[in-house]
Amino acid sequence: MAVLQTSALSTGPQVTRFEKALCEYLRLKYAVIVNSGTSALQLAVETLQLAPGTKVILPSFAFAAPLNVLLQRGLQPVFVDIEADSFNTTADKIEAAITPGTSAIIAIHTFGLPLDMLAICNVARRHNLLVIEDACEALGTEIHHRKAGTFGDVGILAFYPNKQITTGEGGVLITGREDISNHAQCLRNQGRDSSLDWLQQTEVGYSYRLSDINCALGVSQLQRIESVVATRQRLAEIYDQKLKLLPEIQRPSMESPNARISWFCYVIRLPEGFNREQRDKVCEFLIERGISCGRYFAPLHSQPVVAPMSENFYLPVTDFVADRVIALPFFNQMTEAEVEVVVNTLAESLASVRRK
Repeated sequence: MAVLQTSALSTGPQVTRFEKALCEYLRLKYAVIVNSGTSALQLAVETLQLAPGTKVILPSFAFAAPLNVLLQRGLQPVFVDIEADSFNTTADKIEAAITPGTSAIIAIHTFGLPLDMLAICNVARRHNLLVIEDACEALGTEIHHRKAGTFGDVGILAFYPNKQITTGEGGVLITGREDISNHAQCLRNQGRDSSLDWLQQTEVGYSYRLSDINCALGVSQLQRIESVVATRQRLAEIYDQKLKLLPEIQRPSMESPNARISWFCYVIRLPEGFNREQRDKVCEFLIERGISCGRYFAPLHSQPVVAPMSENFYLPVTDFVADRVIALPFFNQMTEAEVEVVVNTLAESLASVRRK
Protein backbone atom coordinates (compact mmCIF):
# COMPACT_ATOMS: atom_id res chain seq x y z
CA MET A 1 0.00 0.00 0.00
CA ALA A 2 2.89 2.35 0.75
CA VAL A 3 4.25 1.80 -2.76
CA LEU A 4 0.90 2.66 -4.31
CA GLN A 5 0.99 6.02 -2.52
CA THR A 6 4.29 6.98 -4.15
CA SER A 7 5.09 8.10 -7.69
CA ALA A 8 7.50 5.19 -8.24
CA LEU A 9 5.75 1.99 -9.29
CA SER A 10 8.65 0.75 -11.45
CA THR A 11 12.45 1.04 -11.14
CA GLY A 12 11.94 2.77 -7.80
CA PRO A 13 13.42 2.44 -4.31
CA GLN A 14 11.86 -0.95 -3.55
CA VAL A 15 13.86 -2.54 -6.38
CA THR A 16 17.11 -1.29 -4.86
CA ARG A 17 15.95 -2.32 -1.38
CA PHE A 18 15.16 -5.86 -2.52
CA GLU A 19 18.49 -6.14 -4.33
CA LYS A 20 20.39 -5.01 -1.23
CA ALA A 21 18.45 -7.42 0.99
CA LEU A 22 19.30 -10.31 -1.33
CA CYS A 23 22.98 -9.34 -1.38
CA GLU A 24 23.04 -9.33 2.41
CA TYR A 25 21.29 -12.69 2.68
CA LEU A 26 23.38 -14.37 -0.01
CA ARG A 27 26.62 -12.66 1.06
CA LEU A 28 27.33 -11.67 -2.54
CA LYS A 29 28.09 -8.22 -3.90
CA TYR A 30 25.69 -7.73 -6.81
CA ALA A 31 22.03 -8.54 -7.52
CA VAL A 32 20.00 -7.44 -10.55
CA ILE A 33 16.24 -7.89 -10.15
CA VAL A 34 14.28 -8.86 -13.28
CA ASN A 35 10.78 -10.07 -14.12
CA SER A 36 11.47 -13.83 -14.05
CA GLY A 37 14.09 -16.49 -13.50
CA THR A 38 14.05 -17.11 -17.24
CA SER A 39 14.90 -13.46 -17.89
CA ALA A 40 17.73 -13.73 -15.36
CA LEU A 41 19.08 -16.74 -17.25
CA GLN A 42 18.79 -14.89 -20.55
CA LEU A 43 20.86 -12.03 -19.13
CA ALA A 44 23.37 -14.48 -17.63
CA VAL A 45 24.01 -16.05 -21.03
CA GLU A 46 24.28 -12.66 -22.71
CA THR A 47 26.52 -10.96 -20.14
CA LEU A 48 28.90 -13.92 -20.17
CA GLN A 49 29.12 -13.44 -23.95
CA LEU A 50 28.78 -17.10 -24.86
CA ALA A 51 29.56 -17.38 -28.55
CA PRO A 52 26.72 -18.69 -30.76
CA GLY A 53 27.32 -22.25 -31.89
CA THR A 54 29.33 -23.22 -28.81
CA LYS A 55 28.15 -26.00 -26.51
CA VAL A 56 26.63 -25.63 -23.06
CA ILE A 57 26.32 -28.63 -20.74
CA LEU A 58 23.18 -29.06 -18.63
CA PRO A 59 21.05 -31.85 -17.19
CA SER A 60 18.12 -33.04 -19.26
CA PHE A 61 15.97 -33.53 -16.15
CA ALA A 62 15.00 -29.86 -15.81
CA PHE A 63 12.38 -27.21 -16.56
CA ALA A 64 12.10 -25.93 -20.14
CA ALA A 65 13.57 -22.45 -19.52
CA PRO A 66 17.30 -23.30 -19.86
CA LEU A 67 16.70 -25.09 -23.15
CA ASN A 68 14.64 -22.19 -24.52
CA VAL A 69 17.33 -19.66 -23.61
CA LEU A 70 20.11 -21.71 -25.21
CA LEU A 71 18.19 -22.22 -28.44
CA GLN A 72 17.21 -18.54 -28.61
CA ARG A 73 20.89 -17.57 -28.34
CA GLY A 74 22.03 -20.08 -30.98
CA LEU A 75 23.88 -22.20 -28.43
CA GLN A 76 24.07 -25.98 -28.61
CA PRO A 77 22.71 -27.86 -25.58
CA VAL A 78 24.65 -30.92 -24.45
CA PHE A 79 22.51 -32.97 -22.10
CA VAL A 80 23.93 -35.07 -19.28
CA ASP A 81 22.35 -37.74 -17.12
CA ILE A 82 21.46 -37.54 -13.44
CA GLU A 83 21.68 -39.76 -10.36
CA ALA A 84 18.41 -41.49 -9.53
CA ASP A 85 18.50 -40.69 -5.81
CA SER A 86 19.49 -37.02 -5.91
CA PHE A 87 17.77 -36.00 -9.19
CA ASN A 88 20.96 -34.00 -9.87
CA THR A 89 23.84 -34.46 -12.26
CA THR A 90 27.45 -34.80 -11.05
CA ALA A 91 30.84 -33.27 -11.76
CA ASP A 92 32.00 -36.56 -13.32
CA LYS A 93 29.10 -36.68 -15.76
CA ILE A 94 29.71 -33.06 -16.71
CA GLU A 95 33.43 -33.58 -17.26
CA ALA A 96 32.78 -36.62 -19.47
CA ALA A 97 30.61 -34.43 -21.74
CA ILE A 98 33.20 -31.69 -22.30
CA THR A 99 34.57 -31.29 -25.82
CA PRO A 100 36.73 -28.59 -27.47
CA GLY A 101 33.56 -26.71 -28.45
CA THR A 102 32.20 -26.42 -24.90
CA SER A 103 31.91 -22.90 -23.48
CA ALA A 104 29.85 -23.21 -20.29
CA ILE A 105 28.01 -25.33 -17.75
CA ILE A 106 24.51 -24.71 -16.39
CA ALA A 107 24.46 -26.32 -12.94
CA ILE A 108 20.90 -26.82 -11.69
CA HIS A 109 19.95 -27.52 -8.05
CA THR A 110 16.92 -29.68 -8.84
CA PHE A 111 14.03 -29.41 -6.35
CA GLY A 112 16.30 -27.45 -3.99
CA LEU A 113 18.56 -30.49 -3.51
CA PRO A 114 22.19 -29.30 -3.48
CA LEU A 115 24.75 -30.02 -6.16
CA ASP A 116 28.41 -30.49 -5.28
CA MET A 117 29.33 -27.04 -6.55
CA LEU A 118 32.94 -27.21 -5.38
CA ALA A 119 33.55 -30.24 -7.59
CA ILE A 120 31.69 -28.71 -10.54
CA CYS A 121 33.61 -25.43 -10.27
CA ASN A 122 36.89 -27.37 -10.12
CA VAL A 123 35.95 -29.11 -13.38
CA ALA A 124 35.09 -25.75 -14.93
CA ARG A 125 38.44 -24.25 -13.91
CA ARG A 126 40.40 -27.19 -15.30
CA HIS A 127 38.70 -26.77 -18.67
CA ASN A 128 38.41 -22.97 -18.67
CA LEU A 129 34.60 -23.03 -18.73
CA LEU A 130 32.06 -20.55 -17.39
CA VAL A 131 29.49 -21.64 -14.80
CA ILE A 132 25.89 -20.47 -14.61
CA GLU A 133 24.42 -21.69 -11.33
CA ASP A 134 20.67 -22.17 -11.61
CA ALA A 135 19.33 -21.94 -8.06
CA CYS A 136 15.78 -21.00 -9.11
CA GLU A 137 14.44 -23.87 -6.98
CA ALA A 138 17.02 -23.51 -4.22
CA LEU A 139 16.75 -20.22 -2.35
CA GLY A 140 18.09 -21.03 1.12
CA THR A 141 19.99 -24.17 0.08
CA GLU A 142 23.56 -24.16 1.41
CA ILE A 143 26.74 -25.99 0.38
CA HIS A 144 29.70 -25.76 2.74
CA HIS A 145 27.91 -22.87 4.50
CA ARG A 146 27.59 -20.89 1.26
CA LYS A 147 24.23 -20.15 -0.32
CA ALA A 148 23.29 -21.90 -3.55
CA GLY A 149 23.69 -19.53 -6.47
CA THR A 150 26.90 -17.94 -5.20
CA PHE A 151 29.46 -20.41 -6.58
CA GLY A 152 29.25 -19.79 -10.32
CA ASP A 153 30.36 -16.87 -12.46
CA VAL A 154 26.66 -15.97 -12.43
CA GLY A 155 23.79 -17.32 -10.37
CA ILE A 156 20.05 -17.04 -10.88
CA LEU A 157 17.08 -17.27 -8.52
CA ALA A 158 13.34 -17.12 -9.17
CA PHE A 159 10.33 -15.91 -7.19
CA TYR A 160 7.44 -17.51 -9.07
CA PRO A 161 4.43 -18.44 -6.84
CA ASN A 162 5.58 -22.05 -6.37
CA LYS A 163 9.01 -21.06 -5.01
CA GLN A 164 10.13 -20.78 -1.36
CA ILE A 165 9.27 -17.07 -1.44
CA THR A 166 7.34 -15.26 -4.15
CA THR A 167 6.96 -11.83 -5.68
CA GLY A 168 4.17 -13.10 -7.96
CA GLU A 169 6.55 -13.04 -10.91
CA GLY A 170 10.22 -12.23 -10.60
CA GLY A 171 13.82 -13.37 -10.66
CA VAL A 172 17.33 -12.13 -10.00
CA LEU A 173 20.78 -12.42 -11.50
CA ILE A 174 23.49 -12.57 -8.81
CA THR A 175 27.23 -12.27 -9.27
CA GLY A 176 30.46 -11.15 -7.69
CA ARG A 177 31.52 -9.35 -10.88
CA GLU A 178 30.78 -5.65 -11.27
CA ASP A 179 31.05 -5.76 -15.07
CA ILE A 180 28.35 -8.42 -15.33
CA SER A 181 26.09 -6.55 -12.91
CA ASN A 182 26.43 -3.28 -14.83
CA HIS A 183 25.80 -4.99 -18.15
CA ALA A 184 22.73 -6.82 -16.81
CA GLN A 185 21.28 -3.57 -15.41
CA CYS A 186 21.66 -1.98 -18.83
CA LEU A 187 20.09 -4.90 -20.68
CA ARG A 188 17.07 -5.24 -18.38
CA ASN A 189 15.95 -1.69 -19.22
CA GLN A 190 16.02 -1.45 -23.02
CA GLY A 191 19.81 -1.21 -23.22
CA ARG A 192 19.93 2.16 -21.47
CA ASP A 193 23.13 3.21 -19.72
CA SER A 194 22.35 4.81 -16.35
CA SER A 195 25.49 6.95 -16.56
CA LEU A 196 24.10 8.70 -19.65
CA ASP A 197 20.90 10.58 -20.39
CA TRP A 198 17.70 8.58 -19.72
CA LEU A 199 16.95 8.10 -23.41
CA GLN A 200 20.49 7.11 -24.45
CA GLN A 201 20.43 3.50 -25.60
CA THR A 202 23.90 1.93 -25.83
CA GLU A 203 22.88 -1.54 -27.04
CA VAL A 204 19.93 -3.78 -27.85
CA GLY A 205 18.15 -4.51 -24.57
CA TYR A 206 14.94 -5.88 -23.11
CA SER A 207 12.00 -4.87 -20.95
CA TYR A 208 12.83 -7.14 -18.03
CA ARG A 209 12.01 -4.68 -15.23
CA LEU A 210 10.13 -5.78 -12.11
CA SER A 211 7.70 -3.37 -10.43
CA ASP A 212 8.18 -1.83 -7.00
CA ILE A 213 4.97 -3.57 -5.92
CA ASN A 214 6.53 -6.97 -6.61
CA CYS A 215 9.78 -5.97 -4.93
CA ALA A 216 7.95 -4.76 -1.82
CA LEU A 217 6.51 -8.27 -1.56
CA GLY A 218 10.01 -9.67 -2.02
CA VAL A 219 11.49 -7.55 0.77
CA SER A 220 8.75 -8.71 3.13
CA GLN A 221 8.97 -12.36 2.14
CA LEU A 222 12.77 -12.51 2.32
CA GLN A 223 12.61 -11.48 5.98
CA ARG A 224 11.04 -14.84 6.80
CA ILE A 225 13.01 -17.10 4.46
CA GLU A 226 14.75 -18.95 7.31
CA SER A 227 11.44 -19.81 8.96
CA VAL A 228 10.14 -20.95 5.56
CA VAL A 229 13.15 -23.24 5.10
CA ALA A 230 12.64 -24.69 8.59
CA THR A 231 8.90 -25.20 8.06
CA ARG A 232 9.45 -27.00 4.78
CA GLN A 233 12.17 -29.14 6.34
CA ARG A 234 9.73 -30.28 9.05
CA LEU A 235 7.09 -31.02 6.42
CA ALA A 236 9.57 -33.12 4.42
CA GLU A 237 10.43 -35.03 7.60
CA ILE A 238 6.75 -35.75 8.23
CA TYR A 239 6.37 -37.08 4.70
CA ASP A 240 9.52 -39.17 5.13
CA GLN A 241 8.19 -40.81 8.29
CA LYS A 242 4.72 -41.53 6.97
CA LEU A 243 5.97 -42.87 3.63
CA LYS A 244 8.02 -45.50 5.44
CA LEU A 245 4.73 -47.40 5.54
CA LEU A 246 5.09 -47.70 1.75
CA PRO A 247 8.59 -49.20 1.43
CA GLU A 248 8.26 -49.62 -2.33
CA ILE A 249 8.20 -45.82 -2.72
CA GLN A 250 11.62 -44.22 -3.25
CA ARG A 251 11.74 -41.24 -0.90
CA PRO A 252 14.14 -38.32 -1.43
CA SER A 253 17.18 -38.31 0.83
CA MET A 254 16.70 -36.12 3.88
CA GLU A 255 20.38 -35.22 4.09
CA SER A 256 23.12 -34.11 1.73
CA PRO A 257 26.84 -34.14 2.63
CA ASN A 258 28.11 -30.73 3.81
CA ALA A 259 24.86 -29.09 2.73
CA ARG A 260 21.45 -27.85 3.84
CA ILE A 261 18.39 -28.59 1.72
CA SER A 262 15.82 -25.89 1.04
CA TRP A 263 12.86 -27.94 -0.12
CA PHE A 264 11.22 -26.56 -3.28
CA CYS A 265 8.87 -29.54 -3.52
CA TYR A 266 8.64 -33.10 -2.26
CA VAL A 267 9.11 -35.64 -5.05
CA ILE A 268 8.79 -39.41 -4.77
CA ARG A 269 9.65 -42.12 -7.29
CA LEU A 270 7.49 -45.13 -8.00
CA PRO A 271 9.21 -48.55 -8.15
CA GLU A 272 10.67 -50.11 -11.27
CA GLY A 273 7.54 -52.21 -11.81
CA PHE A 274 5.57 -49.08 -12.68
CA ASN A 275 5.75 -47.43 -16.09
CA ARG A 276 4.81 -43.92 -17.23
CA GLU A 277 1.21 -44.85 -18.03
CA GLN A 278 0.73 -46.37 -14.59
CA ARG A 279 2.33 -43.34 -12.96
CA ASP A 280 -0.16 -41.13 -14.78
CA LYS A 281 -2.99 -43.36 -13.54
CA VAL A 282 -1.76 -42.89 -9.96
CA CYS A 283 -1.81 -39.12 -10.51
CA GLU A 284 -5.33 -39.28 -11.95
CA PHE A 285 -6.48 -41.26 -8.90
CA LEU A 286 -5.05 -38.63 -6.54
CA ILE A 287 -6.52 -35.71 -8.48
CA GLU A 288 -9.98 -37.32 -8.58
CA ARG A 289 -9.85 -37.38 -4.78
CA GLY A 290 -8.91 -33.72 -4.52
CA ILE A 291 -5.15 -34.16 -4.11
CA SER A 292 -3.03 -32.14 -6.51
CA CYS A 293 0.21 -33.60 -7.79
CA GLY A 294 2.83 -32.88 -10.44
CA ARG A 295 4.87 -34.92 -12.91
CA TYR A 296 8.24 -33.10 -12.82
CA PHE A 297 10.05 -33.18 -15.33
CA ALA A 298 9.67 -34.23 -18.95
CA PRO A 299 13.28 -34.74 -20.16
CA LEU A 300 14.60 -31.89 -22.27
CA HIS A 301 16.43 -34.20 -24.67
CA SER A 302 13.12 -35.76 -25.74
CA GLN A 303 11.26 -32.49 -26.37
CA PRO A 304 9.95 -32.08 -29.94
CA VAL A 305 11.83 -28.79 -30.29
CA VAL A 306 15.15 -30.69 -30.22
CA ALA A 307 13.96 -33.77 -32.10
CA PRO A 308 16.75 -33.60 -34.72
CA MET A 309 19.43 -33.92 -32.03
CA SER A 310 17.61 -36.15 -29.51
CA GLU A 311 19.12 -39.35 -30.91
CA ASN A 312 22.56 -38.08 -29.89
CA PHE A 313 21.76 -38.52 -26.20
CA TYR A 314 21.34 -41.77 -24.28
CA LEU A 315 20.27 -40.82 -20.76
CA PRO A 316 18.79 -43.96 -19.18
CA VAL A 317 18.56 -42.67 -15.61
CA THR A 318 16.82 -39.47 -16.69
CA ASP A 319 14.29 -41.45 -18.73
CA PHE A 320 13.74 -43.96 -15.91
CA VAL A 321 13.21 -41.26 -13.27
CA ALA A 322 11.05 -39.00 -15.45
CA ASP A 323 8.60 -41.86 -16.09
CA ARG A 324 8.09 -42.55 -12.36
CA VAL A 325 8.31 -39.31 -10.36
CA ILE A 326 5.38 -37.62 -8.63
CA ALA A 327 5.52 -34.29 -6.78
CA LEU A 328 3.16 -34.54 -3.82
CA PRO A 329 1.32 -31.55 -2.26
CA PHE A 330 3.83 -29.38 -0.42
CA PHE A 331 3.14 -25.94 1.01
CA ASN A 332 3.99 -24.01 4.16
CA GLN A 333 0.57 -24.31 5.82
CA MET A 334 0.20 -28.04 5.20
CA THR A 335 -0.60 -30.06 8.33
CA GLU A 336 0.49 -33.50 9.47
CA ALA A 337 -3.09 -34.70 9.15
CA GLU A 338 -3.16 -33.56 5.52
CA VAL A 339 0.11 -35.38 4.83
CA GLU A 340 -1.44 -38.52 6.27
CA VAL A 341 -4.43 -38.17 3.95
CA VAL A 342 -2.07 -37.82 0.97
CA VAL A 343 -0.04 -40.90 1.96
CA ASN A 344 -3.12 -43.04 2.62
CA THR A 345 -4.67 -42.02 -0.69
CA LEU A 346 -1.38 -42.72 -2.44
CA ALA A 347 -1.43 -46.24 -0.99
CA GLU A 348 -4.98 -46.71 -2.31
CA SER A 349 -3.97 -45.46 -5.74
CA LEU A 350 -1.02 -47.86 -5.96
CA ALA A 351 -3.28 -50.79 -5.08
CA SER A 352 -5.92 -49.66 -7.57
CA VAL A 353 -3.45 -49.31 -10.44
CA ARG A 354 -1.95 -52.71 -9.71
CA ARG A 355 -5.36 -54.37 -9.81
CA LYS A 356 -5.93 -52.98 -13.28
